[in-house]
Amino acid sequence: MVMKLVTREERGQAIAQHSGQVSRIDDMLYIVKSQSRNAEYTVNKVNGEWTCTCPDNTYRHTTCKHIYAVNFSLSIRAEVKASKPKSYVISELTAQVCQWCGSNNLKKDGIRHNKGGSIQKFLCREYGHYFTINIGFERMKHNPKAITTAMQLYFSGESLRNTMKSLKLLGVEVSHQTVYNWINKYVALMKDYADRITPNVGDKWRADEVYIKVAGNMKYLFAVMDDETRFLIAQEVAETKHQHDAKHLFQMATKLMEKQPKIMVTDGLPSYHVAAKQVLKGTQHVREIMLKGSVHNNKMERINGEIRDREKTMRGLKVNETPILTGYQLFHNYIRPHSSLDGKTPADMCGITVEGKNKWLTLIQNAAQKKDFVNPKIES
Repeated sequence: MVMKLVTREERGQAIAQHSGQVSRIDDMLYIVKSQSRNAEYTVNKVNGEWTCTCPDNTYRHTTCKHIYAVNFSLSIRAEVKASKPKSYVISELTAQVCQWCGSNNLKKDGIRHNKGGSIQKFLCREYGHYFTINIGFERMKHNPKAITTAMQLYFSGESLRNTMKSLKLLGVEVSHQTVYNWINKYVALMKDYADRITPNVGDKWRADEVYIKVAGNMKYLFAVMDDETRFLIAQEVAETKHQHDAKHLFQMATKLMEKQPKIMVTDGLPSYHVAAKQVLKGTQHVREIMLKGSVHNNKMERINGEIRDREKTMRGLKVNETPILTGYQLFHNYIRPHSSLDGKTPADMCGITVEGKNKWLTLIQNAAQKKDFVNPKIES
């Protein structure tokens, strides 16, 4: 009887096909369980080459079964990603159909003038309805373009007063308080809408904290982000760092995403360990990581840097419940393209497409029109 020799590649494929044998920490680091004893091996990508801590790769310098397992795992991951269904589309609202009856038998019928500019009026020939595409901006003195331009300027890094000065160059005369009022109103509207869309985030999340100033006092912003898509899932302001209870943050994140991650990466803060143990049962908690170590949290550090830069421009926040942090979360997730995501937004990566050149306008109009819509969950 001739016994067939099993190659390392075949062994690696068998390992990858068994659930729980290969754990992804990040794009460059995987943990693979030993098949012969109670141990784990670290498979790390260094200078474009995979290395493993097992004897085969360390001493014999051969491509071991654990590296093959990681490669097969990456192939499976790519196939799953390619087979994902179509995304949820937040469409740009246009005057293609009547806002009252849905008829497409329309014609332009005059202009409505107000202090903020001119708005096209439409007539529905079917039932004689008049309407304008001004959803979400009713009874506003200034037009949607001025308001959304202000939001783009502010969340891109300008202060309230600099935003006011920039609008003045465009012929829009408003105070810095008016700009803040716009932000306060429309951030609340968009947050309520966005919170009812469940994005298709990955199975590995990261949590971290960054200090911020609120009314002159040192406080901490705790946040959870999806590793794969960079989607900022949840955040909350805490009075202290070491005495903060992170359970509420993790509960909020799992409720919004309607799932819990397979891996949660944090620093060594004890409150994360307690929260993960009590809230994320069955989730692998990777902790005590350093920015320069083999396991790091630098993706969260980049977001922390963005938030700290934004806070410096504002010279600190005024109150804990400020709309600014929520607005920046919306800007980060739905508006701002990320170079690390090939020019896409985190929402794009999660299967949520916001159409139109002015994404602020698209979000606001849909949020105002669909206040009672049913939560569309985007399946993985």
